[in-house]
Amino acid sequence: MFEVIGERINTSRKLVQSAVANRDAGYIIDDVKRQQEAGANYIDVNAGARIGHEEEDMRWLLENIQPNAAVPLVLDSPDPTILEMAFQMMEKTPMINSISLEKERFDAMMPFLKGKECRVIALCMDDTGMPVSSDDIVGRADKLVKELNAIGIPTGSIYIDPLVQPISIDSSKGTMVLDAVRAIKKKFPGVHITGGLSNISYGLPQRQIINRIFVTMMMDAGMDSAIIDPLDRKIMATIRTADMLLGHDQFCMNFLKGVRSGAIAS
Repeated sequence: MFEVIGERINTSRKLVQSAVANRDAGYIIDDVKRQQEAGANYIDVNAGARIGHEEEDMRWLLENIQPNAAVPLVLDSPDPTILEMAFQMMEKTPMINSISLEKERFDAMMPFLKGKECRVIALCMDDTGMPVSSDDIVGRADKLVKELNAIGIPTGSIYIDPLVQPISIDSSKGTMVLDAVRAIKKKFPGVHITGGLSNISYGLPQRQIINRIFVTMMMDAGMDSAIIDPLDRKIMATIRTADMLLGHDQFCMNFLKGVRSGAIAS
């Protein structure tokens, strides 16, 4: 089944930052519950926007979210010190967002991840910048999987982010990432593919339509997770329907549940 990582608890969002600054636990808890009810399989928690307050903000968020979260959390920070503190608070196996091949981040994150039971989002980014071809994405994914395997992270716990890029600047960016996802899944059948999708439509009108069609194409290529806003009813309906049509919804039960609840409607 397709896994949705709810992206809303991020202090870069003005309402979340205000709630965190004012220690408004009710706002945060309500948002988490709404994401879960909408179908989120994970809740991403990012407290990095208030410079100088990340550790205390992350601790406060986790203290309030974890007792109200029925799903695992994604610990989202580039700072291993913050992640170590957050990891020690976890009751369910978390996901770590994220590692990349950029030397500074890679060298900091690998010792933190070694020996830990967790899932890991791995970005296909290195010090040369964004990938420029399908082969480039696949090569970076190959290195990430092998390096993470070497420190004890199994392939089934790795979520590769191929880094979707705007099609408005290069008409090949859509097929580039689709081809890469197919190749990664062929090479590493057990690996997961995740990431944000909205970059594909950057700079274009009717972005939501583009995003909804693109997610179905990515799912067909092998994407089985996405970092999105689960309160976007239309993209959630699209994902549930595509999951059914791709044969991942036994007896169409999740689709039917969505129709009965009103989450899927024409």
